[in-house]
Amino acid sequence: MPPRLPTAPLTTPAASDAAARAAIFPRVRWMGSKHKLLPHLAQAFADVAPAAGPGSALDAFSGSGVVSYLLKHQGWSVHSNDYLGFPGVVASAGVVNHDTVLSDDDVERILGPAADERDFVRRTFTGVYFTPDDLAFLDSAWSHIDTMSGGGRAVAIAALCLAAARKQPRGVFTLTGDLSRYDDGRRDLRLSLREHFVERVADYNAAVFAGPRECTVSSLEIGELPQRRHDLVYLDPPYAPPADDNDYTKRFHFLEGLSRYWVGDTIMWDTKSRKLPKRVTKYSSRRTIEEAFREVFKQFHDSPLVLSYSSNALPDLETLVRLLREVKDEVEVRRVPHTYHYGTHRSAVRRSVDEYLFLAR
Repeated sequence: MPPRLPTAPLTTPAASDAAARAAIFPRVRWMGSKHKLLPHLAQAFADVAPAAGPGSALDAFSGSGVVSYLLKHQGWSVHSNDYLGFPGVVASAGVVNHDTVLSDDDVERILGPAADERDFVRRTFTGVYFTPDDLAFLDSAWSHIDTMSGGGRAVAIAALCLAAARKQPRGVFTLTGDLSRYDDGRRDLRLSLREHFVERVADYNAAVFAGPRECTVSSLEIGELPQRRHDLVYLDPPYAPPADDNDYTKRFHFLEGLSRYWVGDTIMWDTKSRKLPKRVTKYSSRRTIEEAFREVFKQFHDSPLVLSYSSNALPDLETLVRLLREVKDEVEVRRVPHTYHYGTHRSAVRRSVDEYLFLAR
């Protein structure tokens, strides 16, 4: 039996305020999203911050981007990283970007007639996802986005991807063909992608703010990150479940491709969903997950660490503590009762688990 752990401490007013401000970040239905855990994470980050205040922070597996956004609100200089490209676009829009929003004229231009004759999305995904009008809009929108740069381009791509995610039943791209059986009357399924795009741009525009420090982004495997000391390293790697898998590419490949208009991608044409090849890492298998943790802890041994991990994943609590103590003298574990709600449908599976927060100094 795992040891009885203290629940996470009550958050201070400063941490609560930062978490409340970060909660407006546009929400992607991402496996393991930390939106509901923001108050606990804000307190953990405040507790490990240097005496002089927040400095440099690495969000090594940034995913939905909301934790990087929280760190920015707390005053850290954030480097947001994920091995997938789509999370990098989201972080570019809301974390790296300090001041650029899309104007009404920008939105009208993207909604207007296509700037060229591209039709890749229509040719590739007809009968797979979305209506012909929605697919045509994605091609047309990209014909304008391709001429953009900087924060405005990032906001436009992020909004386009979030529109597609909200429109897709259950928020994942493993479902194909006639998806009417998943129509439970939700408004998101009624809106066209054009209508979604307008609303999602407003969401990202509202999230843009000028942070006190420069923030950066990368899309690298964790082991490829440059060796340097950070004042905080936050780790939220893919949870290795005892059954099933943690393959983000399988579930979100359409968003990954859409974030760059599939430039340079190899589509698996023999798959009904037009998948992208799986990115296999040591976090993908229960046979290599322990080695993956040992390597990442060693990689960042000279930085304070905050690790999120679920009680229903592998490796277990005792193993993670043991691995952390190989490189850290002080390891604190906080328990946060948590319910994962995965999927957008009303009957989505809810799993009551403990989220462990490891603070290692």
